[in-house]
Amino acid sequence: MPKGLVIVPFPLDDEGVANRKLQLKSVKLGPDIDFDFRPVRASCTSFMSDHDWFLMDAGCFEAGLTAQEEGYDAVVIDATSDSAAGALRSVLDIPVVAPGRTAMLYALMLGSRFGILAMNEAGCFNHWQWAEQRNLSQFMAAAEPIGGGKTDVSKLMTGKEEDMFPLMKAAAERAMAKGADVILLGSTTMHQAGTWLNENLPVPVVNPGPLTYKMVETMLALGHTHSRQAFPAPMVEKSGMIHAMMRAAATYEKREAAKGKTKKATKKKAAKKNAKAVKRKPATKTAKKAARAAPKRKPAKKAVRKKAKRR
Repeated sequence: MPKGLVIVPFPLDDEGVANRKLQLKSVKLGPDIDFDFRPVRASCTSFMSDHDWFLMDAGCFEAGLTAQEEGYDAVVIDATSDSAAGALRSVLDIPVVAPGRTAMLYALMLGSRFGILAMNEAGCFNHWQWAEQRNLSQFMAAAEPIGGGKTDVSKLMTGKEEDMFPLMKAAAERAMAKGADVILLGSTTMHQAGTWLNENLPVPVVNPGPLTYKMVETMLALGHTHSRQAFPAPMVEKSGMIHAMMRAAATYEKREAAKGKTKKATKKKAAKKNAKAVKRKPATKTAKKAARAAPKRKPAKKAVRKKAKRR
């Protein structure tokens, strides 16, 4: 049975990975294909700047380096930034599918101009930048911010559906007003809204993650993979160095996380101790102490009436 490896671009725990794996429920696949989900060892914390994309690229590249050796038939990047897709294609012969470019090209099979939903204005900037890099900006009608706060890359939108889905619908309607006839979810972290939006909007809504799984199934059925002319192999591969770098990065992240927990616990303990100390002191003692600390004033001199002298 063919099996694909989905690279999750954050070092998530089992619960976080399970939330990502729920994307499989949004697409109908044949019974003879399966997918494993693998989080990276280390990555960025936010994902809004070139600094962040560099760290995400490194994590995704290392996580997928051995996929072919492990027996996987394809690799999927679970991020619309398409992190490390080109680098992995240079070292792997199996297909490497990334949702960003894939979703944009698929949207042009459904309409003539697409609009993208982003979490905030910074995300909108990123999508315009990526459309330019992919030579597809002329087909992009809009990138609209949802305005739903910070993205939770682990829990995603769980528990916030009633608030987030209407915001996404409103953002999609703004994109449609600017000429979009297809809507793209700007992140695989939004996948939970895909079905609801498709049912509540008059235009198609493309859910990038599930689309990539179907694309893997199609590519394997057709016997296709990427072109070596487009993605030449490295003259000297240094996969060992990449693995060593990411092991060191993971160790560093664990150490920093432990420091953060210790610092937080220390502050909490100190605050609790201070609260108890204040509670133990009676108000009278506090008042007396304040009185002692206050500068002493000299008593005001009484006015002495001068008696008129009698002569």
